[in-house]
Amino acid sequence: MKKTLTAGLILTCFWVKDLVAMTLIEATTGAHRSGENIARNAHRNPIKTLEFFGLKENMTVLEIWPGSRGWYTEVLAPYLKTKGVYYAANFDGSTGAAYFEKAAKKFQQKINASPDIYGSIKLTTLMPPNKLVSAPAETVDLVVTFRNIHNWVNNGIEKAILASAHKALKKNGVLGLVAHRTKDSSVGLESAQTGYLNENQVIALVEEVGFSLDARSEINANPSDSANHPKGVWTLPPMLRLGEVDKEKYLAIGESDRMTLKFIKK
Repeated sequence: MKKTLTAGLILTCFWVKDLVAMTLIEATTGAHRSGENIARNAHRNPIKTLEFFGLKENMTVLEIWPGSRGWYTEVLAPYLKTKGVYYAANFDGSTGAAYFEKAAKKFQQKINASPDIYGSIKLTTLMPPNKLVSAPAETVDLVVTFRNIHNWVNNGIEKAILASAHKALKKNGVLGLVAHRTKDSSVGLESAQTGYLNENQVIALVEEVGFSLDARSEINANPSDSANHPKGVWTLPPMLRLGEVDKEKYLAIGESDRMTLKFIKK
């Protein structure tokens, strides 16, 4: 009888362990992440950023355009796996852009390679003008997107994507946005070609589709970044588009200065 109870207890312990989701600390520093991606925690501040947006483990979360690498997917998917829902709305090649097609395939390969970590992801496609539904309407608690809005502006699809996010969110749901920030308040939307945008312009774009700014944070600020570089934001790490030219200078600056904005769906 004693042996039976002990065996049952052991099985129960394993079952309970399997149901326990990763904490944010585990999700940001776990073995499922490469050393290179973990090192970028110092620049991208995932825990502070997600806590600022109000992330909870039982939320339905939509990430728009996780890209080819899925840097934040590595954090959000295991954290939400047990009690929450995670939608990853990526781009695809439906507009004929080879970059988007290649990057989407790379992201899919990443997901397929680790079903134990990413098996519960709900993968959708958001690629205006052909694909506009990121998640079912009014089902999402939190939408997040990181360093993407300049791409939307450059492709003339920012309003369509923001409208999709607004539609997916529940009333009073949150949109959390991080973007490269220029210090020049006089520049127009054409600055998106450098990767940088003016913070007030971004706020205006988002509010135009029915959001209200709730809070700003300097979590991802970098005062050392002038936002004026030969190859735009891609001059800085991690891209370092100039190669060895002034490499130490740009490494010393670090990653870009970024706005971190929290909006509420009206």
